[in-house]
Amino acid sequence: MALSRSLLHLFLRRGGHLPPSPSLARALSTAALPVDAPAAAAEEDDDAITIKGVRISGRPLYMDMQATTPVDPRVLDAMLPFYLSQYGNPHSRTHLYGWESDAAVEEARARVAKLVGADPREIFFTSGATECNNIAVKGVMHFYRDRRRHVITTQTEHKCVLDSCRYLQQEGFDVTYLPVRPDGLVDVAQLADAIRPDTGLVSVMAVNNEIGVVQPLEEIGRICREKGVHFHTDAAQALGKIPIDVNQMGIGLMSLSAHKIYGPKGVGALYLRRRPRIRVEPQMSGGGQERGIRSGTVPTPLVVGFGAACDIAAKEMDYDERRVSALQQRLLDGIRAKVDDVVINGSMEHRYSGNLNLSFAYVEGESLLMGLKEVAVSSGSACTSASLEPSYVLRALGVDEDMAHTSIRFGIGRFTTEAEVDRATELTVHQVLKLREMSPLYEMAKAGIDIKSIQWSQH
Repeated sequence: MALSRSLLHLFLRRGGHLPPSPSLARALSTAALPVDAPAAAAEEDDDAITIKGVRISGRPLYMDMQATTPVDPRVLDAMLPFYLSQYGNPHSRTHLYGWESDAAVEEARARVAKLVGADPREIFFTSGATECNNIAVKGVMHFYRDRRRHVITTQTEHKCVLDSCRYLQQEGFDVTYLPVRPDGLVDVAQLADAIRPDTGLVSVMAVNNEIGVVQPLEEIGRICREKGVHFHTDAAQALGKIPIDVNQMGIGLMSLSAHKIYGPKGVGALYLRRRPRIRVEPQMSGGGQERGIRSGTVPTPLVVGFGAACDIAAKEMDYDERRVSALQQRLLDGIRAKVDDVVINGSMEHRYSGNLNLSFAYVEGESLLMGLKEVAVSSGSACTSASLEPSYVLRALGVDEDMAHTSIRFGIGRFTTEAEVDRATELTVHQVLKLREMSPLYEMAKAGIDIKSIQWSQH
């Protein structure tokens, strides 16, 4: 459906909605670009893109779904009326504009709650998962500070959880950073042994953003419930991708984000259990919105988009999982068929299939990334990608520093196509083999020399 801007405005004012057209979905997704677009663009200098000193022939294939996802066109359709015609403040109680926005916010709240098996009154909208993690970790410990002075988390948590724990340490709280096994999973027996009488919170990420491993949430929740400790999980990478039931899993607090499930950036939600009630100290002062937990005007269009994304995920999660799993296997098989010494980081049995983190021996990771300009991938978390240090998550798994430096995270999602996976496979294989041809270490390894036994001298 092609509408001019003025007609679109009139269309939406009269209550119109854009249909969830598959062609529109493909057109709005960067993943929809033809796989041969970069090659075609190379012939047209006008189509070349130069940004941050890098010149590429066209927009790359997008395979970084853990960093962010494209907005589903059906989500955008749900959001547009609240930008153009129904733009009231949901906290305005005296007129229609406020009433209809408030009703839309509450409908979205119910949709988010339904996806995780919660009561809508347990969902509090925030700016994103980072804010949720700060409220959960700091808020719980500050509220119960007189009786609870100990936090347990893992060494592979998102940076905002680790930094929140370090902040608490500066205030005199004790924090236990549990190691993980080589497959990335926490040892639940070790976790149970770490709980003390003054432990106030256990925080364990549901699905790791770098390696995709799925932690045993139900088992952790059971242990925390038996010992009377609040259980928080950062589920930003899990929502809409794996089934979540906060009651069955014994989750007390949970951090959620919209832009990881084809929703808009800038909005998230904190799940906070009502029975038995968990209290938190608000981290922001203001007008007392969201029942005092998170002050600030609730952004109606973003919240509506979040609700629509959750509604779509609830209906399509099973289909998406089967499709993404098949694409992951296609990518892995394609790379392994032509490249040796490829290591999968993290458990393959307990893993979200849309995340494939691989290390390529005898290849420098930054060189590999620069050589893959036609594929948008990353070497780890987008939140720490400015650091040249090897991933702290991979180091926690016991991965050698040189192998940690060679890791590439491939993110596959709802709009990824087989053609894109095949093209990404082809480009990755080509670049790895090219770099290995220039690597004396690879040549020595193929000659049977144990590189780790060599003592290198400095001159």
